[in-house]
Amino acid sequence: LEKEYTTQTVYPDKQNIYQAFDLTPFEDIKVVILGQDPYHGPNQAHGLAFSVQPHAKFPPSLRNMYQELENDIGCHRTSPHLQDWAREGVLLLNTVLTVRQGEAHSHRNIGWETFTDEIIQAVSNYREHVVFILWGRPA
Repeated sequence: LEKEYTTQTVYPDKQNIYQAFDLTPFEDIKVVILGQDPYHGPNQAHGLAFSVQPHAKFPPSLRNMYQELENDIGCHRTSPHLQDWAREGVLLLNTVLTVRQGEAHSHRNIGWETFTDEIIQAVSNYREHVVFILWGRPA
């Protein structure tokens, strides 16, 4: 992976790979939303599943999530950035934490699934009353 960051465009930036854990400490986790892999377009992925940079265009999956929130509970969101959710205890985690630009699933089977499975197992074993929401086939 280190070599690929020097020869390819990989998302998110290296310093943001673990952003979900930086913004949602283990002891604060209330909800885990699990996706598949980061968005693979420019200015999108920043380490939180389903979230994109504030100035980025809404991806279809996030638009669908927001539509369901509005339909179900009347919650209207205007920003595609989910940092506020992460700070409130929502762990926004993908099963694979990196992706090559323009190539969805390009970092499958390089070890991320084992890592994220261990995280999910730890949350399940050591945190009480956590809600798990799994979106996407790999999740």
